Amino acid sequence: MPDMPALNIIVSLAEGARFYAALETAMAAAALGTPVRLFLQGEAAALLRPPIAFAGDAARKAVGQPDLASMIDEAAMMGVGFFLCQSGMALAGMTAPEIAPDVRIAGLVSFMANIEAGDRLVVY
Repeated sequence: MPDMPALNIIVSLAEGARFYAALETAMAAAALGTPVRLFLQGEAAALLRPPIAFAGDAARKAVGQPDLASMIDEAAMMGVGFFLCQSGMALAGMTAPEIAPDVRIAGLVSFMANIEAGDRLVVY
């Protein structure tokens, strides 16, 4: 399989189901050997506030699927890079000590500046 260009994903809404779908996309790409970066923009930053959960977790667990927190952990182990919006953190009242150590704090400009020509960008 030829090398695929990097995949950059922006989650723009604070919706657990949307974030779950973005994680599934990120993990599928990472499983194929694609470098993946995921940016939670604006209010979506609150999705990484501990304890991490969303309303659909119980239904997913009932059918044998992982919950949101487990998906995030697994994606991180697969090498998916997580970036959290500085402005979004402020909107959510979050501070740096609250976030996981493998999550990087960034602005949208710095995230976009590191997208290479030929890379893919998907917004959820």
